[in-house]
Amino acid sequence: MKLTSLPASLAELKLRSCLISKQGQLIFEYYKDTNTPVQIAKINSCTKSILSALVCIAMDQGAVPPPETAISKYFPELVVKAKYDGIQTDEQSAAGKISDARKLDITIDHLLTMSAGFDWTEFGGQNSFPKMTRTPDWIDFVLNQSLSDLPGARMEYNSGVSHLLSAILVQATGLSVAEFADKHLFGPLGIESYKWETDPQGFHTGGFGLWLRPADMLKFGQLYLQQGIWENQQIISSELIARSVKPALSAEAPRRGFYGWHWWVDSLSSIDYFYARGFGGQFIHIIPSLETVVVQTHDNRKEKEQPDIFREYILPLFIE
Repeated sequence: MKLTSLPASLAELKLRSCLISKQGQLIFEYYKDTNTPVQIAKINSCTKSILSALVCIAMDQGAVPPPETAISKYFPELVVKAKYDGIQTDEQSAAGKISDARKLDITIDHLLTMSAGFDWTEFGGQNSFPKMTRTPDWIDFVLNQSLSDLPGARMEYNSGVSHLLSAILVQATGLSVAEFADKHLFGPLGIESYKWETDPQGFHTGGFGLWLRPADMLKFGQLYLQQGIWENQQIISSELIARSVKPALSAEAPRRGFYGWHWWVDSLSSIDYFYARGFGGQFIHIIPSLETVVVQTHDNRKEKEQPDIFREYILPLFIE
């Protein structure tokens, strides 16, 4: 490996940080400046993979039921609306002014794989993540979106369904998401410095809004590399770790690879890896066959202009 060639490339690419560990040892460390190691920063949608871990922990504990469980267990308004639909006219139904009884088929697994079927455009339009954040009740906004697909049929990137998972976790455990994380994930990993944003009802944001230090992102990646074990303690069962990062559905275009339980899955030159991804260049890559974890953070707000640094600059150094 020629990691000595990396610093110049990373500085040119304006990365905020890059950390690489192999077999549990830090072998490369780059920071934009001396303050970066100690500063928490937005990890954006990498938050989704943290939330996935918390859901898995709650499943291991029996607090969250099996993934095949319908979400109407936690959102009974779906049942009420489905019954209400039965007395609506065909004209109203065609106009899309009422909820869809097919929403009763949406399961926890569908939320985790982003295949709930909601008509969602994420970054623009009336049924999007920005629109959701401008409403007084985010959960109600998501549940009231129409369906464009049958639940389970197709992956459609949707921070709204991540927020539903956050609400489910609260109902299932009786703790806020941050409290549950402190007790069962952050505490064991020694993660003390963080910030987690909330919605108007006080639910911690499921799809974004977590702030962490780069070194703590690396710890989280290492936990998954070690099959859920940290300092001889099984934080997450190996069975749910495996299911979380197993390809479930093809990623929707133009993204590549596959999607698991709020984890992306891909490969390069027969090297399989999975990763958490946040807008603007925030990544946690785990490469099991190489016993390697790679963390990247970036201040970039124009994601489309950014190259795939991991695939173009970092991973090739391990497979040359």
